[in-house]
Amino acid sequence: MNDLSDGLAFLPLGGTGEIGMNLNLYRLGGTWLAVDCGIGFSGNDTPEAEILMPDPVFIVDRKADLAGLVITHAHEDHLGAVAHLWPRLGCPVYATPFAAAVLRRKLSEAHLQQQVKIHIIPPGGEFMVGPFDLRFIPVTHSVPEAQALVLRTPQGIVVHTGDWKFDPTPMVGPPTDIAAFEALGDEGVLALVCDSTNVMTQGPSASEADVRRGMTDLIGSLQGRIAVTCFASNVARVETIAKAAQAAGRSVVIVGRSLRNLDVAARECGYLVDVPPFLSEQEANSLPDDEVVLIITGSQGEPRSALSRIASDSHPNISLGQGDTVIYSSRMIPGNEQAVMQVQDNLTRRGVRVLTDRDHLVHVSGHATGGDVRRLFDMVRPRFAVPVHGEWRHLTANAAIAREKGVSPILLEDGDILNLAPGAVEVVDTAPTGRLVLDGGRLLPINGGVLAARRRMLFNGMVIGSFAVDDEGYLIGDPKVSAPGLLDPEDPETSRMTEEFGDALDEIPDELRRDDTTFREAAKTALRRALGRKLQKRPLVDVHLLRV
Repeated sequence: MNDLSDGLAFLPLGGTGEIGMNLNLYRLGGTWLAVDCGIGFSGNDTPEAEILMPDPVFIVDRKADLAGLVITHAHEDHLGAVAHLWPRLGCPVYATPFAAAVLRRKLSEAHLQQQVKIHIIPPGGEFMVGPFDLRFIPVTHSVPEAQALVLRTPQGIVVHTGDWKFDPTPMVGPPTDIAAFEALGDEGVLALVCDSTNVMTQGPSASEADVRRGMTDLIGSLQGRIAVTCFASNVARVETIAKAAQAAGRSVVIVGRSLRNLDVAARECGYLVDVPPFLSEQEANSLPDDEVVLIITGSQGEPRSALSRIASDSHPNISLGQGDTVIYSSRMIPGNEQAVMQVQDNLTRRGVRVLTDRDHLVHVSGHATGGDVRRLFDMVRPRFAVPVHGEWRHLTANAAIAREKGVSPILLEDGDILNLAPGAVEVVDTAPTGRLVLDGGRLLPINGGVLAARRRMLFNGMVIGSFAVDDEGYLIGDPKVSAPGLLDPEDPETSRMTEEFGDALDEIPDELRRDDTTFREAAKTALRRALGRKLQKRPLVDVHLLRV
């Protein structure tokens, strides 16, 4: 890597070219600062995985120079990986009270709460992390206490927006601090590292106040049980649903662990103070259908979520059916379309009416529109713009707005090391990147052997040959062949393959039979030969050798 020890650099390890998995690094002198550490969810291109996160190998190799990790807000794609990756990072964490409350619960589940030092920074607070002179700027987003981060350095000011939008009536928390951004613009900003997720939407952002009016009207007009699914971290939306239910004379039940955790964290930090305590899912069945609103997790079709289990009639406490309504108060994250449609189809099959933001005003995005981004460029007037947090089409749309405003855009791939100062603002090197998969309690590289084998099994199946031999390596009895995901046991092709596998084993030279390792490799070759070309597949092949 080029020597950047005297300057300022930016390095995204996750979050460019895709939505989610944000992990960003800044370097000042010889010290690194991490900003956000999130997870992403698998899509159609990664069916072998469920939860993904950036591989932090680059900064782990430099952890002695990592001064800290700053969390901009309490969304999974910004803090969801902390509990998994912190043992590799080992640095102090800086977060607002609400983000810290959410994070503590995750760390507690991972038995890390006593190990991780969390520094609580008030919204809008100023703080130092190593040589980094930092300041939070409150911004509106679909979670309380979202913050933009200002890095004031000898080389210039960098503004890292995090996730944000302009909303004069956000219902929970203050609106975006416009005066702070305007003051930075007057002072002079070197670079604006800007969220791109919703930039292709034209005009200004819609307001949470509009959703509250729309939700109140809709819930007041419906009969039967009403269930609303939304992102569990959206406190303003939960409050909107609760107040709409109150206006309709309905009690509110929350269903799902993440919503229960949100409720505790929100009330702990002074939110939802005007909302009566929520009822438990066990209490829901004691209420008449016309007197209850259920707030349920699972808006993205997660297979183990409460809504997915309700849709398949496998939830232990809650059921929905003819005459009931489910309202999707959320957007569909790209990659989750098939899972969401499956849940909606299962609900419809049970007689449930499904409503989305295509039918009523029940959701607005928490991310800045193209109109918002233009307005922010006018306020901040940076010399350079670095679009992040979005698919490539979002990043290029953000870059186009920057050019329109006379700002020089720089498009980065994950792993690009951008020199910001001194000298030319340009990519000077590349860091190793990758994605890790949370597989049970393990973190596995997505391109490693375990998941590569899983992908191969998923698309081509697996063939296992089992056989026993005597001390000299000669076959005892008949071998067995199974091909799960490829052939049924009673398939004639299985019998043919087993017979040919036995014949091929008999032909293995004597000198290969004495050592188990060489014998197994020869047996695998024999099994592949027995597969032939008839199946037109290349399954994963393995053998079990028993020497008796």
